[in-house]
Amino acid sequence: MDVFEAIEKRYSHKVAFDPQSAPSRKELEQIVQAGIVAPSGMNAQSCEFIIVTDKEQLKKIAEIVKGTPLKTAPAMIAVVSDTSPRFGDISFYKEDYSAAIENMLLAAIALGYSAGWIDAIFHDDAVRLPVSEVLGLPADRLLTVIMPIGKPGEAPTRRGKKPFEQRASWDRYSVKR
Repeated sequence: MDVFEAIEKRYSHKVAFDPQSAPSRKELEQIVQAGIVAPSGMNAQSCEFIIVTDKEQLKKIAEIVKGTPLKTAPAMIAVVSDTSPRFGDISFYKEDYSAAIENMLLAAIALGYSAGWIDAIFHDDAVRLPVSEVLGLPADRLLTVIMPIGKPGEAPTRRGKKPFEQRASWDRYSVKR
């Protein structure tokens, strides 16, 4: 699959996974490697990754976070950030993990898997801190995203995208609303 086909097929998987569809260790390493080579502000490389395949770990995380994708995911990748400033008082960790996740989502699709990007819930300490404990994170690392991965267990949902003309312009702003 070429990159444009992977981009076109990518969506955020929000329904059940087939629990028997775990990617292989090699495939999970390929997906994480795609995140590792993503662009990084000032080359800080602030993202670290925890690949979760242990059924007990998966269950503990799903009990804390809730939601169908996590309850049924046969594998997850947790993205952890070093938020310390790298350039004066600026940290690029949000940009770094966003680029890493997009690369990993595309890699998952290219390998024939579906994946999701779960991050908003981790703004709540009542969720983030217990999951961080399950993952054994040190205090100076921030859990930013969990990406569940597998094959769809039910028909995936995909939201439509606005057409090109409603999102892009040539030379000057002229988006058609």
